[in-house]
Amino acid sequence: MKPKGLQIGAVLLVPATFLGLVLSVVLLLGDSKPASADCGPAVSVAISAESKVDGYSTEQLRNAAAIMNAGRSLNLSAKGQMVSVMVALGESGLRVLDKGDGAGPDSRGLFQQRDNGSWGSYADRMDPTRSTTNFIKALQAVPGWELLEPTLAGNKVQRNADPYHYQKYWPEAVKLVQALSKSKFSLQGSGCAIPGQSGAGDDYPWKNSPTWLQAGANTASTSPLGMYYRECVDFALWRVNQQMGSTSAPFKVLNGTFRPDGQGLGSALTWRAGWDAKAWPTGSTPRVGAVVWYAPGAGGADPTFGHVAVVKDVNTNGTYVEEGYNGNPAPADHRYYTRTVANTVPSAFLYLPAQEEKK
Repeated sequence: MKPKGLQIGAVLLVPATFLGLVLSVVLLLGDSKPASADCGPAVSVAISAESKVDGYSTEQLRNAAAIMNAGRSLNLSAKGQMVSVMVALGESGLRVLDKGDGAGPDSRGLFQQRDNGSWGSYADRMDPTRSTTNFIKALQAVPGWELLEPTLAGNKVQRNADPYHYQKYWPEAVKLVQALSKSKFSLQGSGCAIPGQSGAGDDYPWKNSPTWLQAGANTASTSPLGMYYRECVDFALWRVNQQMGSTSAPFKVLNGTFRPDGQGLGSALTWRAGWDAKAWPTGSTPRVGAVVWYAPGAGGADPTFGHVAVVKDVNTNGTYVEEGYNGNPAPADHRYYTRTVANTVPSAFLYLPAQEEKK
């Protein structure tokens, strides 16, 4: 038995909305290196009196450069440099503030660090390099921070009431690191992708491979992940591997090894059970990179096998953009698709362990 295409329920699904490429978290610092290596080295800073970035003053650029240089001196990754700039944008607008706010009247500096002994002296908190160094050391002490969404990584250090406070500052942080970097890099693509940024469109590596309908249900139609090529489950498992930093063999997450009890992850029907068996979190809130799980018949899914897809983007109107494979009837089956879906339509969202559902 094989999964069939998801039938579109016009009542439940709002009209499809096709988006451009999703901004990747991963910096591709050189075309010759595999994508999975590009989460490593920090970028060097190139700034002078003539350096300009639209919307930012010389003071802000100097502070951003100080943050990047501090990261480089501590062997922080390029992603970590961007996380650090993002947090400083969200806390102080990249200004060394000699004042706090209602929640923290004793907060000071680029990162609004409190006078509680954890962040050094007043002079340390007001010094761009020393305050950044203390922030980065705290970030590096967070287990698995590299796999967190950037805003969640920052929140693990800053402990804001809203863990998604920094999310809106991420694009500007990327822009600044690009502008001030000596290295040339592209934001397109993926590799050691991070939960919260799930690839860039149809980058499924086996899009031209034969389906089981074409080659039969045998090894010729079976992907390296242990699923049939171009099925919804194979695309979703590819996205999971991407987000776990695995984009080439040997892959970290396979159909036959996903569950600790030795059972296969299987068709879409059993994915929720697989997540439960692995004690990975599930919930009802869409998050970019989460697997979308439809029980049989839900949202027009196949009545026997259900369907899985991936959250590509989350809208502010109670909908999200879904991406996947084999979600349309023939002759458009076994192809990449995107569509906009109401948050209440799927049966559940299946999160990677580094993702956290916003309460």
